Amino acid sequence: MQTILNFFTGTLNTVAWMYILLPCVAVGGVYFTIRNRGLQFRKFGYTLKNTIGKVFEKSEAKEGSVTPFQALTTALAATVGTGNIVGTSQAIAMGGYGAIFWLWIAALLGMIIKYSEVVLSVHFRERNQKGDWVGGPMYYIVNGLGKGWKWLAVLFSLFAILASFGIAEKSRTHVGYTWF
Repeated sequence: MQTILNFFTGTLNTVAWMYILLPCVAVGGVYFTIRNRGLQFRKFGYTLKNTIGKVFEKSEAKEGSVTPFQALTTALAATVGTGNIVGTSQAIAMGGYGAIFWLWIAALLGMIIKYSEVVLSVHFRERNQKGDWVGGPMYYIVNGLGKGWKWLAVLFSLFAILASFGIAEKSRTHVGYTWF
């Protein structure tokens, strides 16, 4: 059993991260940057003005909506977690301060990937039986690529469920709190 666990947490993990995920993120980020003509650089000022700049404006949320401050804090809470904090400190400890440069490069390439994901999610979303909007990767795989790709949407969902257990376990062990 320990050998199988070591394979998944050692060899397979290294191959998946170093030789599959990182090249895919780098190539995907460059591809989407070129396809979107450097959107994350061209619209950086506009983005700051409409996120950070709007936080300081006094506004009341209408029924069913959120204020810019609420949207910003929710987005930050969903994005910046203990993994980011621990990962940054580990990168500096292992690679020195030059690691910050590569973290910024990864962030700039990851920014356009996230943008593309959100655009696809909004474009291919649909209404459920209750009339609420639903979307995400499962929907843009099926609605964007066609019904023949439903197997990939199901596979994505299954992997997301499996990953959620590993993410929770990793957070629990690194942070030091328990679930019970």
